[in-house]
Amino acid sequence: MTENKTDKKIKIVLVEDDKFISLAYKDGLTRAGFNVIHAADGIEGIEKIMAEKPDLVLLDIIMPGKNGFEVMEEIKKHPETKEIPVIFLSNLSQDADIKKGKKMGAVDYWVKSNLSLAEMVEKINNFFK
Repeated sequence: MTENKTDKKIKIVLVEDDKFISLAYKDGLTRAGFNVIHAADGIEGIEKIMAEKPDLVLLDIIMPGKNGFEVMEEIKKHPETKEIPVIFLSNLSQDADIKKGKKMGAVDYWVKSNLSLAEMVEKINNFFK
């Protein structure tokens, strides 16, 4: 797995309700050198994004509380969080969902089932180059 090559630890808020997936992503991204803060649902996600002001948000869509699209809407409303890059990370792979995510301002949209952890680390590193 590729390491995070930047001098400063990149802070990522991972908003994911699936316990197994979130543990795997958090562990892998932390081992790759990222500072990962986990939120287990959309409401907690908004709170952590507002409090932490991360360098990047990895945002699931189907979650309890508020879904990823609602979280995105909320953080784009606030001047202090609207510029934070958001990547949707979902198993929703329909073109309509991908287009909606990007139209809302996501910098990218990754389908979980098509992406290994190593590929995710590489994509995040490339994003911050």
